Amino acid sequence: MNKREILAQDTAEFLLQIKAIKLDADHPFTWTSGIISPIYCDNRKILSYPKVRTFIRQEFAKLITAEFGAIDVIAGVATGAIAHGVLVAQDLGLPFVYVRSSKKEHGLSNQIEGVVESGQSVVVVEDLVSTGKSSLDAVKALRDTGCNVKGMVAIFTYDLETAKENFKKENCPLFTLTNYNALINYAHDKNFIRESDLNSLIQWREDPEKWGK
Repeated sequence: MNKREILAQDTAEFLLQIKAIKLDADHPFTWTSGIISPIYCDNRKILSYPKVRTFIRQEFAKLITAEFGAIDVIAGVATGAIAHGVLVAQDLGLPFVYVRSSKKEHGLSNQIEGVVESGQSVVVVEDLVSTGKSSLDAVKALRDTGCNVKGMVAIFTYDLETAKENFKKENCPLFTLTNYNALINYAHDKNFIRESDLNSLIQWREDPEKWGK
């Protein structure tokens, strides 16, 4: 395996061990969007495990440096990626801002919290990418202020075709620590799931909106 594949496997192992990702084809989960899924991801749990939290922070910092070089600001997507973004910004010695899903309805009506200026180069930190819509809304908000968003890093992606198309359309490179295929393959190899579960997870990935109906 190459370094990127080893990273994906190691990250998947941590996420499964701490149950940040749950796999259950017999008792599927319902997402906010209404999609019925055999997988559920809650990367906020990472923050409660210092060893895993440190691993994510360090690997994010390495990934950002390797893929984007020198940048001016780290931005986190509210709310799940705020803490991870702060940790990475601290590690890299960079300013940090976070981006709300929409402008506040009171006070200064900010959507971006913190100090960022037009022309600055930014990398966005996200905890999870599903369709990419909310993640790319943050990218758009930063670009609307004149920032040069060089790309995004995330802990995990479901690798949905919709997301790939959305990121391509917005010309926003996405790099993740692990991904759907790496995760389900590791889960199968290490007996976190049965063969039948693996087949169900593969089928879900092919057509999430029809799976389970």
